[in-house]
Parts: sequence; C-alpha cells; structure tokens
Amino acid sequence: MEPVALERDTVVVSYGEIGTKSSKVRGRMERTLVSNLAAMLDARGVDAEVERRWSRPLIHLRNPEQVEAATDAATDTFGVVTARPAVTCAPDRETLVGVLESLAGEQTEERSFAVRVSRAGAKSAHDFGSRELERVGGAAVEERTGASVDLDDPDVTYRIEAREDEAFVSTNERGGPGGLPLGTQGKAVALVSGGIDSPVAAWEVMKRGCVVVPVYVDLGEFGGPDHEARAVSTMRRLAAFAPEFDVRPRVVPAGGLVAELAAEVGATRMLSLRRTMLRIGETVAKELGAHAVVTGESLGQKSSQTGPNFAVTDAVTTVPVYRPLLTRDKSDIVAQARRIGTYDDSTLPVGCERVAPSRPETNAALADVEAAEPEALLSRAEDAAREARVVEVEPRRDPERPELGPESL
Repeated sequence: MEPVALERDTVVVSYGEIGTKSSKVRGRMERTLVSNLAAMLDARGVDAEVERRWSRPLIHLRNPEQVEAATDAATDTFGVVTARPAVTCAPDRETLVGVLESLAGEQTEERSFAVRVSRAGAKSAHDFGSRELERVGGAAVEERTGASVDLDDPDVTYRIEAREDEAFVSTNERGGPGGLPLGTQGKAVALVSGGIDSPVAAWEVMKRGCVVVPVYVDLGEFGGPDHEARAVSTMRRLAAFAPEFDVRPRVVPAGGLVAELAAEVGATRMLSLRRTMLRIGETVAKELGAHAVVTGESLGQKSSQTGPNFAVTDAVTTVPVYRPLLTRDKSDIVAQARRIGTYDDSTLPVGCERVAPSRPETNAALADVEAAEPEALLSRAEDAAREARVVEVEPRRDPERPELGPESL
C-alpha cells in the first residue's frame, strides 16, 4: 500500500476537570475555553477556527504550516490538558492504515511504539473494530520502521480518534496547564512585588479560572523604578496567558506610608506593611468588582508569614485572601517560576526586605500591632489605592520555557 500525502491540519484539544462538571456548567466552561483558544490563536497570528464538538475542541488550521504555533497556543491556554497536531482523514480502515504507514515513514530512528484507537458513533460507521485496527495498524508500522511494539511505555504513540464522518491521527501529544478556563471563576486582585513568589501565585489562580488584576505597591525610596519595572515585566509574561482579558498592573504610591512605618514601628513593622498592602488590595478589589486578594505568601517562609501573623494581617480585610503557595517549598516555587517564564524578571532584591527590622515579630497579637501603627494608617492606605495608575503592558511570551504539562506543575 502506497503511503498517502500527509498534512497536519487540525489540533485536537482535550480538557480534564471540565468534564467532571454538570452538563450546564460543563457547557458554559467549554464555550469559554473555545473563546479563550480563539483569542490565544488570534494573539499569536495563527489563522485558524476553533470548533466545539463532542468533548474535544478542534483547531482547524487554514494554513497547516502553522500547526506548531497553534499547538503552542493551545498548550498555553488554561483548561487545556493536552493538544495533538493531527492528520484529518476518512474514517475507514484502508485510509487509516495508509496514514499510519506515512507517519511511520517520518521516523528517523527505530523507536518503540504503540497504536491506540478510539471510536465514537454507530458501530456500523466503521469497517473495523478498535482492537482490530490497533493490531493491523501496528503490524504496518512495524513493517515500515522495524521498531518494536511497547504497550506500556512506548517512545511514539500513534493515536487514532475515529468519528462517523472523519478521523484524526497523531503521533505527538503535548501537555497544557490543565485547570479551568480563564474567566470562569471571577476576578481577584493579585499583589505583586516583582519577586519570585507573587507572579507564580497570580499564575496559579489564573490556572483555576480567575482573572487577576495585578497591583504593585510602590515602596518609594525602599523600592524604586527598578523594582516597579521588574514587577511590570513579570506581568508582561502573565499577560501572554490572557490575551482576551485586561490584566494591566495598577501601581499604588505608598512611599510615604512605608517611610513612616520604617521610622516609627519596630518589631511589628512588616506586619503593618502587609496590612497596608492588603487594605490597598481590598480597596482596589472593591472598586473593580473583584472578590479576593491574592498574595505569594508561603507558610513559614518569612517572619511575617507565620500562622499567628497571618491571623493578624488578615484581620485588616473583609474579602478573602488567597495564598495558593501556602504549603509550597521555595525550591518548588522557583522551579515553577522558571517553567512559566517569570523567573528571570524576578531576581533583583525585593524592596520590602530593606524595610524589615533586625528582630521581627513572629507571634504577634493584633492589639499590639494596631497600637504600634501610625495614626489613620489604613484609611491612608485606602486613599493611596484610589490614586493608582494603570500601566500598559505588551504581552511577552517566553519561547524558551519548558512545556507546561500538568505533571510538571
């Protein structure tokens, strides 16, 4: 049988957790995922159409030469678990075996393989059974390549999804971030310092479907333009994951408040600074209709991040405080920052470290913290939040970062 000409003209997208929802919620999330995929493709300049069919969004390429760019876009979209560049063909045995032979001919070295077949629709729609086609197709691949079958851990997996009117055949599957489609879980303010932790925390809640509004608190002489530039730069990376949403950072002028804290407050200074930031975040959240404030704090990582101190800082807010990194080790956070592309922009010293006292309080009482704070600190923090300026950011993707498969996150 002569190999047929190949053209990978479709990317088959799969999701995970969305499929566990009720039919009404699943339908809503699928529609959002399709919309987000279309926006991501458009932002990358990929000429394609996204179709919602079965439980598999399909990316139909008008220019098959853009298949890799389309796959990249899909695997950067929250909610996507895998994306497979595929050949579209007729769903009959002869055609499918021919496609398998041609795909096998692309292999430049002898590698172990498996053939996996799934079918949907009436049994009468296909002139083969799934297991039958796996055997026949496997024999064709083996004859073509000389490679051995390995059903447990193959180097290459030939996947066939056969529907009643067409089939999709692929050899490459790439992982996406998983989670839920962005925009399905409302909006939250993310406090970003430009350090390693806060962009990762923002990315984590985005992965769970929550749009973030980044807020950078300008520390004045304890921060400076370099720190703001770093924070904005990390947000450019995150904006590349959300082309259809407004994730422009807000910069809040708080240098005077920070200088006053540094001059007047002793051991509980960092707690008052955190309380100031949380009140700023809450104020912005209420103005923008956000339901929570996100921080990059991790339990026990710093003196202000002990369990008792969290109770003191959280007392200043009436909205939930999300800490997606609460139980994560620093090494894991650093590794994830590298994977999502924010690490290189997060390596300057964090300005608030210069504010820290020599002997910070780790087991504070709320009354003591409040008594040590300057007069009207929190209302002044609210005033500062209302003076926030919006910074325009141009999304910047990191083409060198590793794949975002769920197993890596």
